[in-house]
Amino acid sequence: MKKCLFFVAATLLAVCSVAAEGFVAGSRDVAPGGSLKEAQVFKGFGCDGGNRSPQIWWKNVPAGTQSFAVTVFDPDAPTGSGWWHWVIFDIPANVTELPAGAGDPSKGLAPANSVQSSTDFGSPGYGGACPPKGDKPHRYVFTVFAVNTPKLGVPASATAAMVGAVLNGQTIAKSSFTAFYRR
Repeated sequence: MKKCLFFVAATLLAVCSVAAEGFVAGSRDVAPGGSLKEAQVFKGFGCDGGNRSPQIWWKNVPAGTQSFAVTVFDPDAPTGSGWWHWVIFDIPANVTELPAGAGDPSKGLAPANSVQSSTDFGSPGYGGACPPKGDKPHRYVFTVFAVNTPKLGVPASATAAMVGAVLNGQTIAKSSFTAFYRR
């Protein structure tokens, strides 16, 4: 009996220590609370950046995760509803990072079978920061979702709002970090 209780206690301690660390996301290209670099700025609408999605990583994946999704959202865009800069989902569960440039569908750097749906720029893939000139610094919220299904079941033509609605019902955990940009 004591051996069994010890085993149970040891198992609970192990589970608790993993849970205490939590699901975490970050980037080697974007410092949380820092500024986006010109590489991550949109090319168009008066902006002349590289329009390159940053590298993004995640760790301490929760049990039951069958896929991931990543979004980039600017809640400060002067639209009344923010601005979706990137939506990628159905990322296989064995993937724990996206390389820089994965947001350009023509480069083929995104994980196989993942889907990049339309952003508020009107096309799939990453669209970089481009706030109005002279506006306050905008927040760019990068979020990685651990999802409880291998496929969200939404078409590639789905809007970011539709993907978000489905994600809200399928998310096990999520981790976000925010960067800023102004021009």
